[in-house]
Amino acid sequence: MIAQPYQLYVERRDRAKNMARYYAMSIDANLFGELCLTRRWGRIGTKGQTLIHHFEREQDAVVLFLELTRQKRARGYRTRSSAVAVSDSSAHASGIELG
Repeated sequence: MIAQPYQLYVERRDRAKNMARYYAMSIDANLFGELCLTRRWGRIGTKGQTLIHHFEREQDAVVLFLELTRQKRARGYRTRSSAVAVSDSSAHASGIELG
């Protein structure tokens, strides 16, 4: 049984590089009671790729979840509302019309 829900969805957008990526993670129990960290990533609007890690202890899954979260934040991934705001502000600063 999982003590608390662990879910993350972040995006990274850069109009200059035509980049629109997402990264999602969650920790859940599978049908056999094993804890699984499920990772999904790809271009926004596509199915993308999936990778599932299996763990015996919740603590191990949480450690990987937090480490991957730090890595994604360091690479510029933000929550959806923040990603859109950053994209909008950079477009206005460069004089690009949105819409």
